[in-house]
Amino acid sequence: MDLTPIWLTLKLAAITTVILLVIGLPLAYWLSKGRSIAKIILEAIITMPLVLPPSVLGFYLLMAFSPKHGIGEWLHNTFDIQLVFSFKGLVLASIIYSMPFMIGPIKSALQQLPLSLSQASYTLGKSERETFIKVLLPNIRASVLTAATLTFAHTLGEFGVVLMIGGNIPGVTRVASIAVYNSVETMDYNAANIYSMILFCITFAMVISVFVFNKYKAKSPLE
Repeated sequence: MDLTPIWLTLKLAAITTVILLVIGLPLAYWLSKGRSIAKIILEAIITMPLVLPPSVLGFYLLMAFSPKHGIGEWLHNTFDIQLVFSFKGLVLASIIYSMPFMIGPIKSALQQLPLSLSQASYTLGKSERETFIKVLLPNIRASVLTAATLTFAHTLGEFGVVLMIGGNIPGVTRVASIAVYNSVETMDYNAANIYSMILFCITFAMVISVFVFNKYKAKSPLE
C-alpha cells in the first residue's frame, strides 16, 4: 500500500492553509471595512470557486499557467518556472480554489464585531494594525480556527482542479483523491477504501475538534 498520496495531500493542505492564513487575514479585514465597486468585484472573484465546476476552474488555470500561454509562458521564459504538472502548480491552484473557505468566515466574523471595540482601541492610542492584531483577532479566534479547518479539509478533498493542473504524476502530483480514482479505475477497491477511510477519518476528526472548541468557548466564563 503506497501512502505517498496521503502524505502529499497533507503537505499540500498544510502549505495551502498557512499561505491562505497569511493572505486571508488582511484581505478579509480590508473587505470587511466599507463597500466599494473594487471590493464587490474582488469578493465576487474570490467567491467564484464556490459556484464554478472544478473542471472549469482547472481548465482556465491550465490555460493560464501552461508554458505555452499567457502567464505560464512568461514565468517559464523569464524565471524557468513551470507550474503545470508540478507541486507548485497544485499549491497555487489550491490557494485559488480554497480561498473563499478562508476569507468568508473571517470576513463575516469581523463584520459582526461591535464598532466600539475598534473605536476604544483608537482612543487609547493604538494604531489600526495594533487594533487588528491585539483587539480584533483575539475576538474572532474561533472563526479563524473554523476558516483554517475548512480550508485544510477542503484542500484534502480536491479532485477536479488538481487533476487538471497537476495531472497524475506519482510522488509529485498524485494526491489522495486522485489515488482513490485510480484505484477504482483499476478495480482495486481495497486500496480505494483505505485511501478514502484515511481521508474521512482525518476530516471528521478536524471537524469534530472545531465543534468541541466552539462549544467550550461558548461555555467559558472568561469569554
